[in-house]
Amino acid sequence: MFRLIKKNDKARRGEFTTVHGSFQTPCFMNVGTSAAIKGGISSPDLKELKCQVELCNTYHLHLRPTDTVIKQMGGLHRFMNWDRPILTDSGGFQVFSLAKLRKIKEEGVFFNSHIDGKRIFIGPEQSMQIQSNLASTIAMAFDECVDNSVMNIPSDCPEDEKRRLIRKAHEYSRQSCERTTRWLIRCKDEMKRLNSLPDTINHDQLLFGINQGCTFEDLRIHHMEQIAQLDLDGYAVGGLAVGEPTEDMYRILDVVEPHMPAEKIRYLMGVGTPSNIIEAVARGIDLFDCVMPSRNARHATIFTWQGIMHITNRCYETDPLPIDPECSCPTCRNFTRAYVRHLFKSGEQLAGRLAVTHNLYFYNTLMEKIRTAIDNDSFDAFRKEYSEKLAKLIN
Repeated sequence: MFRLIKKNDKARRGEFTTVHGSFQTPCFMNVGTSAAIKGGISSPDLKELKCQVELCNTYHLHLRPTDTVIKQMGGLHRFMNWDRPILTDSGGFQVFSLAKLRKIKEEGVFFNSHIDGKRIFIGPEQSMQIQSNLASTIAMAFDECVDNSVMNIPSDCPEDEKRRLIRKAHEYSRQSCERTTRWLIRCKDEMKRLNSLPDTINHDQLLFGINQGCTFEDLRIHHMEQIAQLDLDGYAVGGLAVGEPTEDMYRILDVVEPHMPAEKIRYLMGVGTPSNIIEAVARGIDLFDCVMPSRNARHATIFTWQGIMHITNRCYETDPLPIDPECSCPTCRNFTRAYVRHLFKSGEQLAGRLAVTHNLYFYNTLMEKIRTAIDNDSFDAFRKEYSEKLAKLIN
């Protein structure tokens, strides 16, 4: 499924082939949480914006409209009119982040819906069953996502107490990793069973496992070595976009990468800024997702090739330029900064749509440029030019 085409040091250029078509890596997946991109972007729009893969959310779709409804409609691809690959996350992150009341047991997690408070249970088998009903191209294994807040130790904490809290966090994370591994084995067994059933929509659904371990290097390495033995279709690094310092994310990627199977696709979950993506590619990552481009766009924060701009700033009130003169997205081809600013100030829905259109196009173009740089043996120069530049505010 994954073919490694070329490398620049650790940066990898590849192709991933699925039953729903191939996509080029490094690749950014556009996040359609409830089978739609927030901001009024349709599936046909996504093709114009150069999207290769869409990510949808198992937790949200299970609650509404329910995965059984989507199965009756022929699966996600038919439901949302998208004929390219779809990855569905396992629902684990949402269970641990959105559910105020939850109880973790070996069989799975009991929690209350954030919509109506209804009591729900999801375990490894249930997550696989839901994703099989959704008929996504790639399913993520159900894992326990440890909140890195367990490492939030007060700076004035006495040294003895600090060591005690670190040992406690380490032990909690170790037990979580072991449970995640046991759940992963159950996910793999259940997917094999589901893919063999006659009424399954996608008999070629793929499974990615997730590496956990908080910010503890020994746990991350050991867990990756364990799950690598299961010969999965791909491997993700989870729990690194949940509030920890960027330096910790890069440090963990540096120590985990040598233990990730070189012949399998590598996915960094929930990341991130353009600079994060460039730096993660430099550390051997192939696949990314994040709500940032669409979420920030809806709040008038725009990514450009010169840096980050806030389009509602006064300096753009009479600016006749496109959002980014270097961009050829539909928004930049047709509208000025002054007009987009006016739409935001007037509360017009079109403002969000135009901004999201630009940001998604920018991210997908960024991935194109990264791939071209690796192809041309110039990724190091690309990284030096853009990694810091794209993180700067330009107004």
